[in-house]
Amino acid sequence: MFRKLTLAPLTLGLALGFGTLTALPATAQDGPLRIEITDGVTEPLAIAIPTFHGGETAAKVRQVVAADLTGTGLFREIAADSHSITRDSFDDPVAYEDWRAADAAGLVTAEVQELGDEISVKFRLFDVFAGQPLGDGMQFDARASDWRRAAHKIADQIYTRLTGEDAYFDSRVAFVQETGPKDARIKRIGVMDYDGKNILWMTDSSSLVLAPQFSPDGRKLLYTSFDSGFPQIRVLDVASVSSRALTQGGDSMAFSPRYSPDGRWIVYSLEKGGNTDIYLMDAATGAQRPLTDSPSIETSPSFSPDGRQVVFESDRSGTPQLYVVGIDGGEPVRISFGEGRYGDPAWSPKGDMIAFTKQMGQRFHIGVMSSDGTNEKTLTDSFLDEGPTWAPNGRVVMFTRVTPGGNGQPRLHSVDITGRNMRPLTLDFAASDPSWGPVLP
Repeated sequence: MFRKLTLAPLTLGLALGFGTLTALPATAQDGPLRIEITDGVTEPLAIAIPTFHGGETAAKVRQVVAADLTGTGLFREIAADSHSITRDSFDDPVAYEDWRAADAAGLVTAEVQELGDEISVKFRLFDVFAGQPLGDGMQFDARASDWRRAAHKIADQIYTRLTGEDAYFDSRVAFVQETGPKDARIKRIGVMDYDGKNILWMTDSSSLVLAPQFSPDGRKLLYTSFDSGFPQIRVLDVASVSSRALTQGGDSMAFSPRYSPDGRWIVYSLEKGGNTDIYLMDAATGAQRPLTDSPSIETSPSFSPDGRQVVFESDRSGTPQLYVVGIDGGEPVRISFGEGRYGDPAWSPKGDMIAFTKQMGQRFHIGVMSSDGTNEKTLTDSFLDEGPTWAPNGRVVMFTRVTPGGNGQPRLHSVDITGRNMRPLTLDFAASDPSWGPVLP
């Protein structure tokens, strides 16, 4: 049986021209093949992804599926030259004994049909140990130009079936491209697939831009702009690549905006008369009110997934620390108590963790803690890591890593919540300020 899905066309604006995560393979006696997230260290799950049936597009789809899965650190692809198993067609029966001999725990088969400007992709996932399919087969129909999205959707289905976790491959990341010397950086905002492909530019380099943040539906970006000479907040429609100002300046500076999970509110920092507080804005009307009222510097707010609380950075205790306040106001509660300085908090989509940047001496690291401040864990150890953003499933964190020295450059990296599987994002330019958007429909 096949479940058939059609990928809705994704319209993007044109470029402007300027615990421990462990793979535990199940045996036939253990039940269905499954990767469990638990303590301990084992080998990644061995999975076979033989040649997809079809033409050139099929080969490209297979390559992306394999890259998505192995890139998690949870899967190990069975090398094609380690066996001589062949399949003449997509509908051929599975030679389970042969695949067991090749040490494969799971098997992915697929067929790509090219139908003019469209493609149809079928795939099946098999439990080799148990000798049976894992769930129904699936079929994705899409525009031929969306073959990468179809590949990501296949990988998402395999990942969710084998881990029980939510999908995240078919998603996008907003970022800031940086060029020029450190003291005169030129910056512009781009949007790309989570793996660094299909880049589209959202702004030009005529003015300084910082910290783009996706709306919950992925259709808009909030960011800080220096168009007026001072930081103010703008909102950009991703499809039309058009933007408008949300704050007007005058005698104040506004920055570090983020949407609430339902898109109704925008939380941000507002500096007035030398004092910086956290403010809440109605996204529809522009009406605003303060969430904090303190002589300290308070910035980098981030909503909880239920939209009822905001975590932010404040130096009200003497050094930058993390605090949580309800959206109805009240006295903020401090949640960080370790050594060092804390900043850049980002609440996990699952609601269970908060990622942050931590300064210890002259080094900056990425860490996570439970939402109440307990169970703090350092994920990275480098000269300068900052600005964490969560994958849609709350299992991976992307951040900016800056190399030391006068010619140091920012690059995007990712790491899972155990601190394992550190990976640089392959881009041929310097980039910073990542914001991970939602899984696409």
